[in-house]
Amino acid sequence: MWNFIKPRQGNLRAWQLGLLVAIFVFWHVATKPGLIPPLVFENDQQAAFFFGEPLKIFGRIWAWFFTNADIYQHLWVTLLETVLAFGIGTLLGLGCGLWLALSPMAAAIADPYIKALNSMPRVILAPIFAVWFGLGIASKVALGVTLVFFIVFFNVYQGVKEVSPVVLANARMLGASQKQLLRHVYLPSATSWVFSSLHTSVGLAFVGAVVGEYLGSSRGVGYLILQAEGAFDINTVMAGILVLTVFALMLDAAVGKAEKRLMKWQPKSGETEKL
Repeated sequence: MWNFIKPRQGNLRAWQLGLLVAIFVFWHVATKPGLIPPLVFENDQQAAFFFGEPLKIFGRIWAWFFTNADIYQHLWVTLLETVLAFGIGTLLGLGCGLWLALSPMAAAIADPYIKALNSMPRVILAPIFAVWFGLGIASKVALGVTLVFFIVFFNVYQGVKEVSPVVLANARMLGASQKQLLRHVYLPSATSWVFSSLHTSVGLAFVGAVVGEYLGSSRGVGYLILQAEGAFDINTVMAGILVLTVFALMLDAAVGKAEKRLMKWQPKSGETEKL
């Protein structure tokens, strides 16, 4: 039987930070002209042109936040679009998932339409939303909602369907009403499924916001990246990607804290093994 050693929290953070530093050091050495012989490209300038230089990328981020301080209006727009898409998509997915999971007739009728909408590449809806809602925030939020909704919906639907029949039978024997079953049986069963979907939905909400900004906007981090791509400024492009990644991780961490707070009743993996 495999005996896996669980890393301590302090050592784990140190290893994670060390790996991140190693990645940036390798990136710097590989793209700095003259430090190493070119391995893939014809000359050492091409690597920097295609992948950017970390020091210049960090310099661009520093200028955005401190020297020029001109990113805040763009970052606010992108974060607002992301949070709205994440929140609306989550609420709609939760409501529709619960409704269809508890209504077999409605689920049977809506099944082919839901599958058809889910199979549709949602990115192609961005131009349609731009026509419907204009080039403002609404069209980006609408695209993000379509990306978040189905992830949450299918997880909630499956979570409710996975409720133990024995638990349901016992609750009904004790006289639980439909509202009590929803609160004390169905929702707790679906909660773990919901949070597992939310961690994925965070990135998709950012995707919806940035793709929408690509197709038409005058503000947002996606707009900055698009302008930099037009000027072949790879350092600014990579700086925008790093900024979006950091804020996506922050939003995911907030979801993780909410999960720990709301899932205190669930036994931890170590406690489960002892049982």
